Amino acid sequence: MLQRRRTRSSGFHGVSGRPGSWEWLGGVLFVVALVLGLAAPILALADIVTPVGALTSDAGVLGAVTSLAGIALSVAAQRAMGASWRIGVDADERTDLVTGGVFAHVRNPFFTATIAVAVGLVLMVPSVVAFPALAALIAAVELQVRVVEEPYLLGTQGDGYRAYAGRVGRLVPLVGRLRSG
Repeated sequence: MLQRRRTRSSGFHGVSGRPGSWEWLGGVLFVVALVLGLAAPILALADIVTPVGALTSDAGVLGAVTSLAGIALSVAAQRAMGASWRIGVDADERTDLVTGGVFAHVRNPFFTATIAVAVGLVLMVPSVVAFPALAALIAAVELQVRVVEEPYLLGTQGDGYRAYAGRVGRLVPLVGRLRSG
């Protein structure tokens, strides 16, 4: 809502790419991850699926802390991006390159946060539905970042993005930095 007030846009660009392309597959995997991620705890609460017994109640506490940390990070990421915040890419749109705040540590803190929330949910309610949801989310994030966003940012932001991506990790600090050349 704040995003819409600031920019007159929700920032959501939806599933992109032609059906069957890597971009499209990434978007479809996001939808699958969201549906399964929401279904997993509901199905567990309804006793339709049983939790995986290998994880203890301590894992549930760790999961709650991880999910809450992910939610806090997602809010920090969205606030840091301000008017540049988007989900998906519109090839005709140009926004400022954000490199401060949480973006000084990872290039995609919102995706890091989303994965943290999903990992937390899996730890709280582990099931045969929750694990594929997490796998679909990780695959979707990797496709979105590597196939859609990084090429777009390299094309629109050029050397500024290349230098930033050479210093800052993709989803984890220092991991996934772009190599020069």
